[in-house]
Amino acid sequence: MAKSLGMKIAVLGATGQTGQFLVNQALQQGHTVTAIVRNPGKLTVHHDNLKVVEADIFSADSLKPHFKGQDVIMSCLGFPASLFSAVTGYTQSIKCMIGAMREARVSRLITMTSWYTDPNSGSQSSYFIRFLLLPMIRSVLTNMYEMEQFLQKTDDINWTVVRPPGLKNLPASAQEFLTHEGYFVPDSSGNPAGSMVGRGDVARFMLSLLNSNAWVKRGVAITTK
Repeated sequence: MAKSLGMKIAVLGATGQTGQFLVNQALQQGHTVTAIVRNPGKLTVHHDNLKVVEADIFSADSLKPHFKGQDVIMSCLGFPASLFSAVTGYTQSIKCMIGAMREARVSRLITMTSWYTDPNSGSQSSYFIRFLLLPMIRSVLTNMYEMEQFLQKTDDINWTVVRPPGLKNLPASAQEFLTHEGYFVPDSSGNPAGSMVGRGDVARFMLSLLNSNAWVKRGVAITTK
């Protein structure tokens, strides 16, 4: 296979655990990365093809100059669960990102949410996940779902939403991916196939989409074999 030419990638959430894997793998693959962060001191990577810039993810005007000239925007942004109030970070940031992308004329977006964002999709999951885990993170899943719904109505952007299950802090493996256009990956009997994936593998899958139109304007649930 011909080696793909390096792309210009802006990464949001670059200091998060998945974001750091994404930045490192992108640089190893020969891409030029602009890491858009709130706190530049938190990103410990140094590389000739890495530019670290400070911006406000809740301001399209703040993002726009850093989006100009990029081939793709990749977001690993995450916002903490809240038991007492709604989570709004996903929808607020996506609206600013899309606004900035339009003004900067960048049309490709790859972002991540999670399995089970659709409120009805957890009914096949285990007792533990369904009755203990999902209620604890429901505020996050709800706002992720609202972000996904917003993207569904966004015709002029070639977005892809990657939905991983639970995340382990592990580097990329060579394992094959299982994918499904839905809110989890079913096994042969329709039950969820596996509940954990390494963050390095999520980054590896997101970067694999740079050379593919397979999941444009779609959400894809992933796990590893």
